[in-house]
Amino acid sequence: MREYRRKKGTSVIAVRLDLETEGFAYEKWGSTQRCKRGDWLVNNQGDVYTVDAETFERTYRMVSPGVYEKCTAVWAEEAAKPGAIQTKEGSTEYEAGDYLVFNDPNGKDGYAMKRGTFHSLYESLEK
Repeated sequence: MREYRRKKGTSVIAVRLDLETEGFAYEKWGSTQRCKRGDWLVNNQGDVYTVDAETFERTYRMVSPGVYEKCTAVWAEEAAKPGAIQTKEGSTEYEAGDYLVFNDPNGKDGYAMKRGTFHSLYESLEK
């Protein structure tokens, strides 16, 4: 896996689901995703989804009210064949050539992204 960082100018809009709720379920990425109280509802360049509270608070910082940028590195690799990756919210199906992205260098807290989306949002930290 290689280390990457989020490109400048690719902030997200996010709101914390800080309501008395048991959360909700929704369909995305070929599977049912689950959101719980305290998680974040994120609009990432028009792609809307939820992010686990602990992950969001550890990996994003506020730029201005409602606007956040990813402040930690990710580790990623291109998928050699299609499959599915288990996430904190559910699971995500991916195709060969998509990227498997992890918030941890040991391959934990992962998700999948389309190749084009990944390259538009991230740049390698390795020369």
